[in-house]
Order: sequence, then structure tokens, then C-alpha cells
Amino acid sequence: MPSTAPTRTDRIELRTTAEEKRLLATAAAYERLDLTGFIMRSTLPVARKVIDRAEKITLSERDATRVLELLENPPKPTAALLAAAKRRMLRA
Repeated sequence: MPSTAPTRTDRIELRTTAEEKRLLATAAAYERLDLTGFIMRSTLPVARKVIDRAEKITLSERDATRVLELLENPPKPTAALLAAAKRRMLRA
């Protein structure tokens, strides 16, 4: 069963030079896509990579082991942490 693409209803305005627009339109035509399809196909993978890079934390094996140790055996709270928690409770 063929899947249908979600309907695109939101808009993005994009300002370009005439030359940039001609270049994009020509490339889209070679790919047999409309301009929107060409831009979306070209930019969405890049956007996903940027988001993944910004939101993903990669730990070394040593650091991952340390995080797991701290989760299993958390240290006692420091005086500064207790004071911060108390201040937060007073504001709530």
C-alpha cells in the first residue's frame, strides 16, 4: 500500500538573488522536482544532522563508566546544593 506524504500547509519565506533562484530552479528541474521539494529534500537531512549534533552527548568509555557509577552511588549533597534546594523550595 503506497504511503501518502503529509500535506504541507506551513510557509517559509526565503529571499534570494535572481541568480540563486535560477540556480535552484534549474537544479530542481534536473531532479524532476518542484522548487519546494528540491529545497526540502536538500535541507532536511542537514537540519537533522545539526540537531543530532547539538542534542547528542557522546561520552568516552571512561566518562560513561563514571556517570553510571555516580547514578548507582550518588555523592552526598554539598552545602551549596542544599542551600540552592532550600531557596528553590521557598520560591515555590
